Amino acid sequence: MSTFSAKSDTLTRHIAFLIFDGAKLLDVTGPLQVFADANEILGWQAYTTTLASLYGGPVTTDTGVLLNTRRLAGVGLDTSDTLIVCGGQGIETACRDLRLVSALQKTAEKAGRLASVCTGAFLLGAAGFLDGRSAVTHWKKCDALARACPKAKVDPDPIFIEDDGVWTSAGVTAGIDLALAMVEAEHSREIALELARSLLVYVKRPGGQSQFSEALKQQTQSASGRFDALHMWMRDNLTANLRVDALAERSGMSPRNFARLYTDETGQTPARAVEHMRVEAARAMLENPAVSIKTIAVRTGFGNDERMRRSFARLLGITPQAYRDRFAVDVAQSLREEITA
Repeated sequence: MSTFSAKSDTLTRHIAFLIFDGAKLLDVTGPLQVFADANEILGWQAYTTTLASLYGGPVTTDTGVLLNTRRLAGVGLDTSDTLIVCGGQGIETACRDLRLVSALQKTAEKAGRLASVCTGAFLLGAAGFLDGRSAVTHWKKCDALARACPKAKVDPDPIFIEDDGVWTSAGVTAGIDLALAMVEAEHSREIALELARSLLVYVKRPGGQSQFSEALKQQTQSASGRFDALHMWMRDNLTANLRVDALAERSGMSPRNFARLYTDETGQTPARAVEHMRVEAARAMLENPAVSIKTIAVRTGFGNDERMRRSFARLLGITPQAYRDRFAVDVAQSLREEITA
């Protein structure tokens, strides 16, 4: 694979999407729309895009919609261009297709940047591009990716990862985040933010943020939904008494029975669930640099910043200040952008 070249803002870059029968339509159309809208916002053709497959012609996506493609070997890419491998239901068949894997390897030799959306990471792995690199895919498939690519360092948490010119992203809509990050790298943060607004994306997320919220994790883990109402109350009352006895009383159970049923149902103790909720709330508040870390610790129920620091170190492996340094939004800049938009 060639070294990516970002020569100048006036360079037209070619983005090729590799798809196959059963590819997920949104894996393609999400990032494709980002690059198309970037041209409109920039006022010139910064990106050309191509849909490619092994043999070319119509390809059936997971929705039944047909996409017309060019033959992968005929797509000319150079060091300023990007090849994005999409995921979908047909990924296992695609990984077993030695002709497709070989064509991917040959095309990637010319491209400057290689990427995947969702389970497209498996095809990158089959071609050997994840060896020695950090990578991510949909959270449900991260364990499978680690088994399929034992030489890769699979991280199940981030939205996307870039490692030595190879970008991998989490499930489906994370492809939009990945494409926005690429546009930002080649043009500016301001252009990427304007793109996010035009696409009605709630926020332009940095790659290192979690794939999904703690609330979604808890709903996913609790098959019966027995504690959904309690979880909602807990998230709205993080400064309240959230010890086992208080939660048990609210649930109409004895503390012992509540602790046992809760752990069996959710896979974690009540105390650990409370800690996760408070850390998630603190993460969101840390992205606003106008609020002090001590204030955040009080408002999220930690009581003091040292207790919050210990929880961050335990769950995230990072301090609150380091998290803020990485993900804080420039509020004043954001306000200026909204006023001038």
